[in-house]
Amino acid sequence: MIESTDWTPSASLEALRFRADRLREIRRFFDERQVLEVETPVLGHGGSVDPLLDSLSLEARGPKGLERLWLATSPEFHMKRLLAAGSGPIYQLARAFRDGERGRRHNLEFTLLEWYRPGYGLELLREECVELIERVIERPVQLRVHRYRQLFRDALDIDPFDVGGDELARLAAEFAAVDCAGWERDDCLDLLFSHAIEPALGADPGGPVALLDAVVDYPASQAALARKRFDPEDGAELAARFELYWQGVELANGYHELLDAGEQATRFLADNAARRLRGKPEVDIDRALLAALDHGLPACSGVALGVDRLLMLAAGEARIDAVIAFPFERC
Repeated sequence: MIESTDWTPSASLEALRFRADRLREIRRFFDERQVLEVETPVLGHGGSVDPLLDSLSLEARGPKGLERLWLATSPEFHMKRLLAAGSGPIYQLARAFRDGERGRRHNLEFTLLEWYRPGYGLELLREECVELIERVIERPVQLRVHRYRQLFRDALDIDPFDVGGDELARLAAEFAAVDCAGWERDDCLDLLFSHAIEPALGADPGGPVALLDAVVDYPASQAALARKRFDPEDGAELAARFELYWQGVELANGYHELLDAGEQATRFLADNAARRLRGKPEVDIDRALLAALDHGLPACSGVALGVDRLLMLAAGEARIDAVIAFPFERC
């Protein structure tokens, strides 16, 4: 007798038809704008070294024997190699993987929509992102833009750039009821943001118009693969990036992309050092990406949007399981 197990999809067939329809609309959106759809590998010889992400890896036999390969947390590295090769504007509906991420809004395997626009600055890319979301959810969107620094001032009466580390850890501990002593600044800021600020972002008032909130001017320490710029207020270094929120859920993360191969290599090394301090394994640096940057990446902006999350909210659901066929427990 075959062992009993739940083989059925978590999403209804109606939800899967809704998903298919919305994916067709996304492709129409980019086709109308003559943005090329591409496909890139989910495996790479380098992976994401971001200290806040945990990559999945495997060993595979290739021409050189047994090699370590990394499942992509995003298609970014391969897509930037295409940009450096002269692809022009590109997009991808990609499978992405992140270890340990499972919950109401997370699945270890998920769908990312990522696209890159040579010649675009952040504002122009953000406008296009809003237009896409309007098409997917079939509602007009009202966008509000908030500076990261001001959100902390309004919600917590602190300046996240100037507050002392001990005070930051104390506040984080109050909100999360955990001991935050010894935590890095960005860890405390992320916790405070997720508990005290994020839930109110993009609160949906109902009615015909959806309210979308953009957060800009993050600390330079959170730049990742984005450029940096200076704050006109006091000259502080900022990350040239934005995030979009709807109904308290982060949907999209956009960068004015870093072009400097040397600077990116330095950041990769610093990230792996941070991983060691956290007791996490190092991740192989993507040297093909660095070579592509050294060859020359066109000035561009790019954004990654969580498709499962957007469809979950568009369908009025509370869990992404309702809009994906087989989540982690049923795969």
